[in-house]
Amino acid sequence: MQVTLKVFRYNPEVDKKFHYETYNIDVEENERILDLLELVKGHHDGTLSFRRSCAHGVCGSDAMRINGRNMLACKTLVRNVGDKITVEPLLGLKVVKDLIVDMEPFFDNYKKVLPYFINESPLPADGKERLQSPEQRARFDETTKCILCAACTTSCPSFWGSDDYLGPAALVTAHRFIFDSRDEAASERLQIISETSGLARCHTTYNCTMACPRDIHITQAIGELKLATLTGKVE
Repeated sequence: MQVTLKVFRYNPEVDKKFHYETYNIDVEENERILDLLELVKGHHDGTLSFRRSCAHGVCGSDAMRINGRNMLACKTLVRNVGDKITVEPLLGLKVVKDLIVDMEPFFDNYKKVLPYFINESPLPADGKERLQSPEQRARFDETTKCILCAACTTSCPSFWGSDDYLGPAALVTAHRFIFDSRDEAASERLQIISETSGLARCHTTYNCTMACPRDIHITQAIGELKLATLTGKVE
């Protein structure tokens, strides 16, 4: 089938403002949007710039807007978006070039929630790892699936309106550690996310949940964090 691929273009070295370029290309309906971008870069315009790495929906590097929705280019098939396709960079982050955005503000907010395991207690006397029951693991299993693609955060109106807002991805990461029975920094993280730039800016629009390529119930996880901050209990 033939598709019309409309791509957001911006090169700060030569462009004063962004524009769109259109490519009419023959593709298979089971090809991915990433395949189309590779085709354009390899055979039509080698200056086209975008991020990609694993190309299997694990690294999260090729998140972008496809027909107005945040998606991973490597997981989105032509047959699911039609023969007229518009590809644009994520909203809310500065465009570096074409489909590449500056991810530093996103990762700066991610770092604020202490995204690593904290436990200062001695290891068990037998030298084995800290054990956890299947039920304890299940409590936070879903939020371990985040791949930091920023699709959820850059779909959030609160993030568009405030650079200080931690954003859904950071809150999901906070959830992953706060509800981990082995971690000892839950109270510290709850204090961090209860500040103005944290949970208070979430207005439950569900954009994040709809945008997540890993099908994480982000809004539910944020709701559980809100309850934990109100009750002071992590259960």
